[in-house]
Amino acid sequence: MPPRTAVFFHAHPDDEALLTAGTMAMLAAEGHRVVLVVATAGERGLADLEPGEQLGKQRLKELYESAAVLGCARVECLGYGDSGLSPTGGVAAERPGNAFIDADTEEAAGRLAAILREEEAGLLTIYDPAGGYGHPDHVQVHRVGRRAAELAGTPVVLEATVNRDPLVRALRLAGRFYRFPPDFDPRVFESAYTPGAEITHRVNVRRYARQKRASMAAHASQAAGGDGERTLAVMLRIPGPLYRLVFGTEWFVRRDLPPGTRLRHPFDAFPS
Repeated sequence: MPPRTAVFFHAHPDDEALLTAGTMAMLAAEGHRVVLVVATAGERGLADLEPGEQLGKQRLKELYESAAVLGCARVECLGYGDSGLSPTGGVAAERPGNAFIDADTEEAAGRLAAILREEEAGLLTIYDPAGGYGHPDHVQVHRVGRRAAELAGTPVVLEATVNRDPLVRALRLAGRFYRFPPDFDPRVFESAYTPGAEITHRVNVRRYARQKRASMAAHASQAAGGDGERTLAVMLRIPGPLYRLVFGTEWFVRRDLPPGTRLRHPFDAFPS
């Protein structure tokens, strides 16, 4: 396969670690150019540091550490404000003036499209229409990313997601034996992400579990803070063999392929 460029577009630092880190590490190891773009610095996330500029700087530092582990050739932050954790972005008056969910879609898409053109990207990853679990910045990533690909003529757009079906079954089972941390509501996932029937790409990234785990660990500020233990901290304590099983597959949806398509590599069925 000739080397190509893949741009991974995420809302905040640490999103790449959770959804696409294995695929990024795999593509980089195969000789492709991997570019990571985030919309915000995640300065309103939960952490031991107070929300604001200081936390944003810390999270961007962690982003660069994660990117280095994964083999990224370039990292960019579009510089929009973190819209916050509320599903609706919180009260408008409490959001920063440049909140990503308040950004003009065409303007934001133009900025991302400029990177896609400069990189001659063959692939862009975004989120599914629901933004995964519904975070407003994630939904905006979907809208902005779709439009940016149109503007730049990027031939392949993959929506990073999770197979909802086994996830819901696993969470229901786990809930019988385990008390989830306060920031984790398993009921959210019953309408989150994407049902298995719509998923076109199931990428086996078990060989890159070490890099994915190191990418998660780089985001140390998100493993602590808030009330009680954070979800990321719980994930990082999972034993190696189980970690490879739980996080060994990454899922994507390519909307221009027919239903029932089953592919195993991001560049499978790449336009000639």
